[in-house]
Amino acid sequence: MILSALLTSVGINFALCLLFFILYSVLRNRPSYADFYIPRLVAEGKFQEDDEFSVGKLLSSFKWVKRACQPSEEELLANSGLDAVVFMRIFTFGLKVFRFAGIVGICILLPFNYMGNQLNIDFTDLPNKSLESFSISNVDDGSNSFSPLPYNMAFHIQQLGCGFMHGVYVEIDHKLFFILQEYDYIASKRIAYFYSSKPRPGQFTVLVRSIPATSGRSFSESVESFFSEYYPSTYLSHSVVRRTSKLRGLVNEADKVYKRLVHVKSKKHPQQRFKRAGFMGLFGRKVDLLDHYEKKLEDVEGNVRTERSSIAGKEVPAAFVSFKSRFSAAIVSHVQQGVKPTEWITEQAPDPQDVYWPFFSASFIKRWFANIVVIFACIFVTVLFLVPVLLVQGLTHLDQLEVWLPFLRGILNLKIVSQVITGYFPSLILEMFLSLVPPVMIVLSSIQGYIALSQIEKSACIKVLWFTIWNIFFANVLSGSALYRVDVFLEPKRIPELLAVAVPGQLLNVYAPKFETGGKFWPVVHDATIFSLILMHVIAIGIFGLKKVPLASSLAIPLPILTLIFNSYCRRRFRPSFKGYPAEVICHSSLTYYLKLLNYIHHVAILIAVCSFKILDCLSTEYTPSAVMIQCLINKDRFDQSDPTISSFYDELATAYRDPAMKSVRYSEARESSSSPLLYGADK
Repeated sequence: MILSALLTSVGINFALCLLFFILYSVLRNRPSYADFYIPRLVAEGKFQEDDEFSVGKLLSSFKWVKRACQPSEEELLANSGLDAVVFMRIFTFGLKVFRFAGIVGICILLPFNYMGNQLNIDFTDLPNKSLESFSISNVDDGSNSFSPLPYNMAFHIQQLGCGFMHGVYVEIDHKLFFILQEYDYIASKRIAYFYSSKPRPGQFTVLVRSIPATSGRSFSESVESFFSEYYPSTYLSHSVVRRTSKLRGLVNEADKVYKRLVHVKSKKHPQQRFKRAGFMGLFGRKVDLLDHYEKKLEDVEGNVRTERSSIAGKEVPAAFVSFKSRFSAAIVSHVQQGVKPTEWITEQAPDPQDVYWPFFSASFIKRWFANIVVIFACIFVTVLFLVPVLLVQGLTHLDQLEVWLPFLRGILNLKIVSQVITGYFPSLILEMFLSLVPPVMIVLSSIQGYIALSQIEKSACIKVLWFTIWNIFFANVLSGSALYRVDVFLEPKRIPELLAVAVPGQLLNVYAPKFETGGKFWPVVHDATIFSLILMHVIAIGIFGLKKVPLASSLAIPLPILTLIFNSYCRRRFRPSFKGYPAEVICHSSLTYYLKLLNYIHHVAILIAVCSFKILDCLSTEYTPSAVMIQCLINKDRFDQSDPTISSFYDELATAYRDPAMKSVRYSEARESSSSPLLYGADK
């Protein structure tokens, strides 16, 4: 891609962003679009309808930008939960990292690379130069100036060859510092969120699957007998899962019919109630839609009652078991309950509104087989996506496109056409295909046996992340080079060099949580960041080797090893608090000391300190996360016992995990009001 094509793409995208910004600002305040743009304000009754149009109101439409920047993190936590805070911290974390990297890249690397002579640049024709002119590909092979390049060197190189006079900006310390800082911040927020939260059903409940069948006993009786015997003082209640797929389908159908009935009732003119009964309402005799939907709703209601009466015998070998304390639930979820590891499988239950009900009937073998199928399906989707990637690469290489499609040569020679095709169309096509990937990954994750909607979305995020790593990074690079050299795939050892020449490292983090998980998405961000660092190290090694600087290449080899050691330290230091309940982890003084090291001692000593903390963490028994977790849970349980509302919470907990399809649907009362909800409540 040439520089002018890039600027064309930037101009088009900026104009579109400005257009969408104006349209959103104006339309969001229109009553007819309020349900689409601000549904939360409409649901909470905070939206005031005003159909009057004035210039003052038009100008005030842009005030939402100021209001969006005003809320503090505490207000965001109170209104939207900890997941929203974590989501925003992803952006602040990225800005912190790329602010420094951007300064180094623009002020040092970009002019330094451009001054090279490897590509024989004509300075008088800058707009028509390839972007490779600004990359490290333009630096002369064997140049001593490679010593100051800040490709994540972990220590100062004060004087090596003809480098910069005052050393190196050490990016690895900069990035690892922020990784550690953000991980500690999110972990502390998670702990504070746990201590300040009210008792939640998911904290007291365990999901038990693969319940062994006993002759003469139902699954419900087996569960009650088992936990009453082994946990007599803490066992509270249980709710056995039943096969409700057919009932759920009937309830969904009734919901659709009821909404259509309400829509018909809301029509002002009686003639609008009549419609032809044939195909798409165009053929057949006219019928009264009000009578039609009322009769259909009565039929569905009868089917729902019939199916509900027969659902009691359709038990699934799975149950939600509730306990009187969080500590007891944590013990049960982490201890093997049965002699056979494939029976009485326990895990922490999600909150009732987060439960994904359709997949409970699957056995251990079915879930294992489903995971294998999903793996192959993900591979198939990834390979299938290579087609648009190749198409995009073809658009960025017009010379190859002219060879494939010679009849377009005249059009492609037009300057504006070539700039739009190479600068804008590739990203547009790629984004269009990428928009199809998250829904596909959510569908694949939903059949893996996850029991929570948040787990499904987290799994889908990880799948999209790895999909992006392969298709948007590796496949994009390799396919672009394959247009010229197919034989590179036969030489895997050259891939680091190829990556170093073709594009800089990039990684797209996908984070779109719907449910409150208490910040459990942050480890995904951490792992993606660590992977990007290691990938950058590999690219740096390839760059230095390609440019014939063996000393710099040798000095870069320890970087992935040291980064993995740092990652292992972070996993032991912070990861336990993201599994199960929030809990205190290693004392804060060790973190403070480590941060002081990052500021005051030499970079080599910093890496030694990381390794030392790793060794101390392995040898010390004082920092055992499980011990502190136990203390944290017990303290919280003791605090709740003094809460006068805990008894009513226990009563609600006994019925909290009933399948929504089992709740009573009172259609007769609902039909009396066009604004009444379909589901009114559950029979106790």
